[in-house]
Amino acid sequence: MGKYFHGENKRGPYFEGWYFKCQTRDGKSLALIPAIHIDENGRRSASVQVIADSGSWWLEFPGTEFHAAADRLHIQIADNLFSAEGLFLNIDRDGISLHGHLKSGAFLPLRSDIMGPFRFLGNMECAHGVVSMAHPLHGVLVLNETVLDFDGGTGYIETDRGRSFPCAYLWTQCFLPQGGLMLSVAAIPLGGLRFTGCICAIAYSGREYRLATYRGVKIESWSACGARITQGKYRLEVELLEQQAHPLRAPAGGAMTRTIHESICAKMRYRFWIGEKLLFEHTDPRGSFEYARF
Repeated sequence: MGKYFHGENKRGPYFEGWYFKCQTRDGKSLALIPAIHIDENGRRSASVQVIADSGSWWLEFPGTEFHAAADRLHIQIADNLFSAEGLFLNIDRDGISLHGHLKSGAFLPLRSDIMGPFRFLGNMECAHGVVSMAHPLHGVLVLNETVLDFDGGTGYIETDRGRSFPCAYLWTQCFLPQGGLMLSVAAIPLGGLRFTGCICAIAYSGREYRLATYRGVKIESWSACGARITQGKYRLEVELLEQQAHPLRAPAGGAMTRTIHESICAKMRYRFWIGEKLLFEHTDPRGSFEYARF
């Protein structure tokens, strides 16, 4: 991925956050989102958001308690560490107790930046990155007295940075055999124009497939119910079957003033064709799904 933190000299409005999804071997899920945000007046603050099957929590910290390395994945907020080696969590406030240590195994990165040539545009409202499509986990976390055993579990890491989340977007992620899938469709403002963009990566059984606007993808449909995209011989259909969404905060002008809803345990159906061949049909009760319009 190259640089892991881009905000060291930013004045605002700006945000940068990282999404760590952790799933146990029997399918229990937990996601952690450390972030730094700078509003239009230059006020810096940090946060950690937690989303689990049972609910979501927002924890705000002074900007002085945020530290991140540019050349490696290493984010510290107060007593909490998020890194390539794993997670160390020590939270007991604002209605949540979360303690423990997870170790991460070898990451499964993408072959190239998910943004493609758009990564060279410095004025994008929001840029996305994928750090690891899937990696093994080892360790135990205790969330509000519930023990989550991640031995033999799987992790996923992505990142976002910019000024604001898109005014409309869809995002979903799931784990697949030897990999995973992520898809994002969003309304993109660029140079006074607005278009609908798409990025999608599929790591499946040792191979990687990329569908994206910069590769000629066609977005046939997208809504709160899912999406259908095609690119040459590839076709992906994503269908939301059931969800239980919890609120999260999202950036607007660098400040975390929007509310979105994410389901970390949505029942999803993913189908991927190469030509007439259905490569896989995967129904997952633990897919992640967001759809938002502001």
